[in-house]
Amino acid sequence: MDKYNELRNKYDTFIYEGFDIQQLENTLKITFNFNVPNLTNFNPTLEIKKCEIDDFSKNLIFHVGLVELISYWKATCSKNVIIKAGYLNKEQIEFFKKLYFYGLGELFYTNKIDAKYDDFMNITCVHEEENVKAPSNFETKGNLIPIGGGKDSNVTLELMKDEFDNNTCFIINPKQVTLSCADVAGYKEEKIFTVKRTIDKNLLELNKQGFINGHTPFSALVAFISYLCAYLNRKKYILLSNESSANESNVDGTKINHQYSKTYEFENDFNNYTKKYFNVDIKYFSLLRPLSEYQIGMLFSQYKKYHQIFKSCNVGSKTEPWHWCCNCPKCLFVYIILSPFLYKDELVNIFGEDLFEKEELKETFIELIGYGKTKPFECVGTYEEVRYALTKTINKLDDLPYLLKYYKDNFKLEDVNLNIEKKYNEQNNLEPKFEKIIKKSLNY
Repeated sequence: MDKYNELRNKYDTFIYEGFDIQQLENTLKITFNFNVPNLTNFNPTLEIKKCEIDDFSKNLIFHVGLVELISYWKATCSKNVIIKAGYLNKEQIEFFKKLYFYGLGELFYTNKIDAKYDDFMNITCVHEEENVKAPSNFETKGNLIPIGGGKDSNVTLELMKDEFDNNTCFIINPKQVTLSCADVAGYKEEKIFTVKRTIDKNLLELNKQGFINGHTPFSALVAFISYLCAYLNRKKYILLSNESSANESNVDGTKINHQYSKTYEFENDFNNYTKKYFNVDIKYFSLLRPLSEYQIGMLFSQYKKYHQIFKSCNVGSKTEPWHWCCNCPKCLFVYIILSPFLYKDELVNIFGEDLFEKEELKETFIELIGYGKTKPFECVGTYEEVRYALTKTINKLDDLPYLLKYYKDNFKLEDVNLNIEKKYNEQNNLEPKFEKIIKKSLNY
């Protein structure tokens, strides 16, 4: 908290100056310009396939920058944010202020910062008002499907395979894993739209120096970049793969949520914002919102062609090739949620070892089942479905590995009559044709 106050007093202003667009030989390079007076400039970039840029797409790029800036603002948590790059009215400012505050909930919590909504940031727009509209004859069709390399987006690819001709895969910073998932699903280069995102090295240097660092709402950045790419590709639907489990907070009694920008609340806020201020026939929603992580694991267990390809470990993603580190909450969670369907030989073949035998994962295990101080700050499922998956696996086995025996000996098993396999979350934004796909997958 002392560092927070010191930095925001010393560097009290953060400015979104503008952005530049360069038409390169095969790509379009977008460079954002952020400035912290008396400290540094930040110039992160995006590169996308070369395409036609109009005034409306420039407005969408401006909005991408509004989400990109939070990764740089967090270093100093400056009191004042000045927007020079484009126009925002008071209602728009309030949308971004809410996104920033709750999207940084984990960062504030882990850095022991007691930030207050009313005064953590004062946003001022000094750009003149604009009225930028999409072309009047603009028509959209088909689906843009973001791919992250994990089980969830692969389930979406499989559920949408009957609409293959209408689908385009969307990947930010493609790696071998994400490209392989698209390839196995049948998508070749011409059906994949990629974006290269580069972080400014000045931010990495400030992190080394001890400026404030932590989690930011990356999924919100995905939302605005995917909307831009849907517009450039004239796609009608952006099909996310965020499950109902994303709505659960990591700290009981609060809205602190590692997955805030994957929640139904953010999805609705984003849709309301884009409908009012963009007014284009592009719809952003999660196809998997009706499902729990358990149900997604159940479906994914059937798609064996992805089992030796997919990866979800954030630790392992920092190197190439992407791998399972087998020591983090995400690895253990994925192992647990797939265990009722694939334990033991198939899971060990995927991960390289039996994570249920690792005594050093006991504390992480306790957090995942809901008996720790917080839920791990990773994209993991609810306590209920983790315990349900464990109970299902335990009930199948005679000889229990270390973590399953520990669970059975020390905690109450979950009621398997909950029948999570058939649950359907009605809080979703699916149109009837997409609901039909999801219900068919559950044999409704």
